[in-house]
Amino acid sequence: MQIDPSGSRQLLELQLSNVANQTNVSGETTGSSVDFANMMDGLLSADTSSSEASSSTSVGLSKRSSDGLLWLQLGSLYNSDSNTASSSSESVSLSSLTNTGGVDSTSSVPTDFESLIATASAKYGVPESLIKAVIDTESGFNPNVVSSAGAKGLMQLMDGTAAGLGISNAFDPAQNIDAGTKYLSLQLQRFGGEVKMALAAYNAGPGRVSRLGVSNDSELMSVLHLLPAETQAYISKVEKAQSKYTA
Repeated sequence: MQIDPSGSRQLLELQLSNVANQTNVSGETTGSSVDFANMMDGLLSADTSSSEASSSTSVGLSKRSSDGLLWLQLGSLYNSDSNTASSSSESVSLSSLTNTGGVDSTSSVPTDFESLIATASAKYGVPESLIKAVIDTESGFNPNVVSSAGAKGLMQLMDGTAAGLGISNAFDPAQNIDAGTKYLSLQLQRFGGEVKMALAAYNAGPGRVSRLGVSNDSELMSVLHLLPAETQAYISKVEKAQSKYTA
């Protein structure tokens, strides 16, 4: 409860005046009242100064807390001068910040050949995720690998295929990715965009897939056992790898 200082002063002066009238017969009543008034003025001034000093001290403490290391680290997420509602919402923000520090599990895994893959994807209309999945399965992103059959580079191109696609160095990542993506796009066109059939053709050769007499992926899966075991496993490996590179 707040008390009006001026009201309190008048009340106390009146009480003092009554007491003085009862105990004094001279002009001391006026003097006592004046003395009391002076005393009240001093008390009121002291109270005001105390409040101002307290306020100044509070501001000083607040400023010092704002200058501390914790404030520098947390920025606007921590403010000792904030009201309760503000502090509550800022605590939620801080919690959200700390809970989102990890990497999104659905984001695409980056590679060392992002720009080359993006260029080939745009040039030949093959999804980047599929190109990356083929490279992952074929060479594990090693541009210098050579298979036992003689396939070379990132997308494992045979010498005849590489020559037919016009590349001079199968170990050059730019040439290999461009040629390998072009070859993959040709298989997708040949088999009407059926990805499993295109992958089977990429691994076992388009002639072998054509001789199966199937026209879509569902039909291919029904006769998959007729293809080499390596090709059967290759299709599932590429599809599994593609999930890592799908944004």
